[in-house]
Amino acid sequence: MPEVLRGTGVSPGVAAGPVRPMSGAVPEPPADQRHAGDAHAERARALAALDAVGADLEERGAQAGGEAQDVLAAQAMMARDPGLAGLVTDRIDDGLSAPRAVYEAFGVFRAALSRAGEYMAARVADLDDVRDRAVAVLLGVGAPGVPDSDEPFVLVARDLAPADTALLDPAKVLAFVTRDGGPTSHTAILARAMGVPAVVACGDCMDLRDGTIVLVDGASGEVRPDPTEQVIADAHAAAGARAAALDVTTGPGATADGHRMPLLANIGGPKDVEAALACGAEGVGLFRTEFLFLGRTTAPSEEEQESAYRAVLEAFPSVVVRTLDAGADKPLAFLPPPDDEPNPALGERGLRLFDSHPGVLTGQLRALARAADGLDVELHVMAPMVADAAETRSFVAACRAAGLTRAGIMIEIPAAALRAADLAAEADFFSLGTNDLAQYTFAADRQIGGLARFQDPWQPALLDLVALAAGAATAAGKDCGVCGEAAGDPALACVLTGLGVTSLSMSARSLPLVRAAVAAHTLDQCRRAAEAARRATDADGARTAARAELPGLEPLGL
Repeated sequence: MPEVLRGTGVSPGVAAGPVRPMSGAVPEPPADQRHAGDAHAERARALAALDAVGADLEERGAQAGGEAQDVLAAQAMMARDPGLAGLVTDRIDDGLSAPRAVYEAFGVFRAALSRAGEYMAARVADLDDVRDRAVAVLLGVGAPGVPDSDEPFVLVARDLAPADTALLDPAKVLAFVTRDGGPTSHTAILARAMGVPAVVACGDCMDLRDGTIVLVDGASGEVRPDPTEQVIADAHAAAGARAAALDVTTGPGATADGHRMPLLANIGGPKDVEAALACGAEGVGLFRTEFLFLGRTTAPSEEEQESAYRAVLEAFPSVVVRTLDAGADKPLAFLPPPDDEPNPALGERGLRLFDSHPGVLTGQLRALARAADGLDVELHVMAPMVADAAETRSFVAACRAAGLTRAGIMIEIPAAALRAADLAAEADFFSLGTNDLAQYTFAADRQIGGLARFQDPWQPALLDLVALAAGAATAAGKDCGVCGEAAGDPALACVLTGLGVTSLSMSARSLPLVRAAVAAHTLDQCRRAAEAARRATDADGARTAARAELPGLEPLGL
């Protein structure tokens, strides 16, 4: 067992306690398991099990309330999906038993989600949980669950299902550590909502023995087995220092010498407004509009869109809206990709999708313009997945036609960063999406755990592209923000400031730490840190070199 296990921190905080693994596992029904001959009875048994699972999930959601209720309601819809029922029925008609038919039917859905990209693949764990619960009902065995314990514990699992996560008692569960999952998984989302430290994608965690004391850092992603009392005390002291720094660091984002760095929030809809305001967001740097479109068979009306957009625009002085980013990892039933698209991540996604469906874009732009009408808000609208000046010019023209005066683009494709000067001549602003920019720069799928090092935003090549885009924007007198996960890393936020970006947008919970880190350093220190990071040859070297130039991080416990 390594001295330190490393994963991805998705919910900040520090906790230490004994490991307790998830209990039980539902066995896979044998591939040749067949029913006794009464297909009608077997179909009824299978569908009743799915309906029972759906009802149980809805009941758990009602008990949990809040965001968890929405998550579990979505799972209940999976259990009752007519397409799934049809697949189960077909397999039972072919002679398979109800448990095996259910297992195979879910396998079809699972394969489709796994191929669909990061956003949808993050729902695979939810699908597996519904499958296991239905199979458990049919086999008459218990579903995997949270272990009983007389003392608070650190929960370790391959992954955590929303149905289990939603009803956890934070007084009993000190932290989560999972082998699978990612920042967009429901485990991560619910952990952040509960305020429980969580680390996902920790490959060695399943080797931790029941009862082993571990120290979990939900910010750094480190899990330390058998820590000494002094190590635990130091970790809690660092967490206390962070909390103290956050209490005194308020107001607009700025460096120690007064260089303004607006700190904005990434949100997914009106439900995220309250948390963003509570954490001191100065505006919205990324308003993802997919929430209105996902899971539907038809596009939302312009009136429905206008109402949702206005609820956000009324709350902030400045909002950057990303137009619908569909395709690849976010497929939509009413915007089907071409049948012969072998690699959706390199196909018709983002702005490209509107070439085939222009009415969706024009309708969204009209709804945004009407939503902002009469409000005292700076509305910025940007397109995802823009590759060149021609696409930039076309999008800006569409915005102008709809009455929108601030039209920009996301820099997510290396070509856009390399020729950023051309694009800056056409766009009103840039926003860097570091997640996709890393994926395309390193030809490394964001879902493949074995390639995770290429998704590290500290990679010097990625920092070079950020510098190119920011420099081109500055030369053209345009803004260039960052709205990818990189902006929420306090040390990297200082480096991005030094690279010349003009705003940082992140999840609401990351705002206080980033505000404190930026405020602890001068602009010159940030520039020196950026230069040191770019001179490194790998991500770890860049991180180490930058931190050496950022002495203000240590007193903050960062």
